[in-house]
Amino acid sequence: MSKATIYLIPTFLQEDEAAQKVIPAYLVDAVKACSVFFVENEKTARRFLKKVWKELVIDDYKWYAIHKAEQDALPAFISHIKKGDTIGIISEAGCPGVADPGQILIEAAQQHNAIIKPLVGPSAILLALMASGMNGQTFQFSGYLPIDSSERKKAIKELEDYSFKKKCTQIFIETPYRNNQLIADVLAACKNETKFCIAVDITAATETIRTKTIAAWKKEQAPDFHKRPAIFLLYAG
Repeated sequence: MSKATIYLIPTFLQEDEAAQKVIPAYLVDAVKACSVFFVENEKTARRFLKKVWKELVIDDYKWYAIHKAEQDALPAFISHIKKGDTIGIISEAGCPGVADPGQILIEAAQQHNAIIKPLVGPSAILLALMASGMNGQTFQFSGYLPIDSSERKKAIKELEDYSFKKKCTQIFIETPYRNNQLIADVLAACKNETKFCIAVDITAATETIRTKTIAAWKKEQAPDFHKRPAIFLLYAG
């Protein structure tokens, strides 16, 4: 029996036409090779695949949803690996396993000696870092910061201190409807000379990526990025 193959399939970061152009054409060949999909959200995954390959027949594939249930899907995933199936993993946006579901399944695939093929596609984390002008040799992704404002300011200050000591770019995210509160806390907690990058709507026609010192950000009218997907970067080195 041949080894199972796991394709890690990247998806659009945004729904507009500009964002859809960044998906490489070779992704369709991977989709055609799959017989099973483990996806963060079945509805949006099907819609995405239909956009990249209009001839897709939904009922020709087995579908498993892994949003908040990745561990529960693990037995079925391992069963398909043992059968030697070709499996696709798709998260809601960007790359599976990178600040998105998929890691638990990929870990199991490694343990069962499956062939794992990560496909090129948009990662908001890397694209923001590339465009920020900050240190791309040493960086750290911290995901979501605390929701409570006082705890969040404390966490921001700790990230800034570490950035200064290690010359490390700090990268983090927030639920879009809390973007403005996070920005306000960064401006309140950090030193004036620290650099702060706000990267919004990456790959979309409305994309904006701007890096300024905290002092320069404070001189502007408070930016309004409410409910817009964003990545934030700090550098105090």
